[in-house]
Amino acid sequence: MTAARRHALVTGGGSGIGRAVATGLAEAGWQVTILGRNEERLAAVAREHDGMLALGCDVGDEAAVTAAVEQAIGRNGPVDLLVNGAGIVETAPFAKSPDALWDRLWRTNVMGAVHASRAVLPAMRALPAARIVNIASTASLKGYAYVSAYTATKHALLGMTRALALELAGTAITVNAICPGYADTDIVHDAVANIVARTGRSETEAMATFTGANPQGRLIDPAEILGTVLWLASDAARSVTGQAIVVAGGEIM
Repeated sequence: MTAARRHALVTGGGSGIGRAVATGLAEAGWQVTILGRNEERLAAVAREHDGMLALGCDVGDEAAVTAAVEQAIGRNGPVDLLVNGAGIVETAPFAKSPDALWDRLWRTNVMGAVHASRAVLPAMRALPAARIVNIASTASLKGYAYVSAYTATKHALLGMTRALALELAGTAITVNAICPGYADTDIVHDAVANIVARTGRSETEAMATFTGANPQGRLIDPAEILGTVLWLASDAARSVTGQAIVVAGGEIM
C-alpha cells in the first residue's frame, strides 16, 4: 500500500507509542485519525498536523468506538490501516491485584483492540489491501513479575492477532502484532519515578531496571515501532500475517 489518500486510524494516539506512530504516519502522507480518552492531548497532537482528525473515545466502550469509527470513515473513508495502540499497565503483586485492576486492563488492552477491529472490518473488507497492527509487548511472549494482569492481557492480544489473521487469510487484510521491549515513553519514565519514590534508589539505578532487560542496554525508540508499522503497511509485507514481530534489542523470549 502507498500512503496517498490512505486512511490510518490509531488508538491511543495522544501519547507514547500511539502518538509516535500517528505523527509518523501523518508525516509519511497518510490521512490519520487518532482516538483516545484524553481529548486535550489528542487535540494537541492533531494541531501539529493539518487534516489529522482527533476523536475522544474510551476504546473499552464498544458503542463509543463504533460511533467514532463511523465518524472517521464518514470524513476520511474506509480505514486502510488500523493500529491498536491504546494500552495501560498497572503494577502489583499477584495476590494484591484485585478484580477491578484485571477488569481495567482487560477492557483497554484486549477489548479495545476487539472493538476497534470489529468496527473497521466491514468497510475494510472491500478494500484492495488493508492492515491491522496490534501494539503488543514482549509480555505477550514471556512472563514478568508484578504485572500478571498486564502480561495476561498482552498474551490474549497476541492470541487474538493470530486467530484473526487466519480468519482473514483469504482476504487482502493482514493482522500482526508488534512486541516492543521497554520503550522510551511516559509509562516507563513514570515507572522510574515511582521506583525512586518507593525505594530511594537513584534515577540511574531505577532506569537500569528497564534498560537492563535489553541486551543493547537501552530503551526502544518509539520511532522504531513506527518503522515496523510502515513496513507492515507496505506491499512488501503482504504475505506477513499472524506474526509477533519483536522489537527488543535481542531480548530472548
